[in-house]
Amino acid sequence: MLNIKEQRRIFRHQRLRKRVVGTSLRPRLCVHKSLKNLQAQIIDDTCGKILFGKSTLAKDIRSKIKSGGNLNAAEVLGKALAVQAVKQGIKQVCFDRGGYLYHGRVKAFAEAARKAGLEF
Repeated sequence: MLNIKEQRRIFRHQRLRKRVVGTSLRPRLCVHKSLKNLQAQIIDDTCGKILFGKSTLAKDIRSKIKSGGNLNAAEVLGKALAVQAVKQGIKQVCFDRGGYLYHGRVKAFAEAARKAGLEF
């Protein structure tokens, strides 16, 4: 059974997902965080496919960071994901913060992705 905080986050995420929908022209950038790691995926909701994803557990990112659950890791992940998205021709995305507050690691991830070339 989930604890109260996680249940409330899921409720916020469901409420947010009513408005945030990824299309083929503007896919959804979804973020999930745990205490030790951060994951992000770019999703096309119209055909229900995950285009690609990155995590702080990936070898190329793991070599650049000390811990996967801090602000530095979020910035490195945001930059790496944005670079990969631009290579695949994705410049505009809808940002889905996953029910988390827009501050801390989520904000650091988003700002690093914006600096690396994503628009949202």
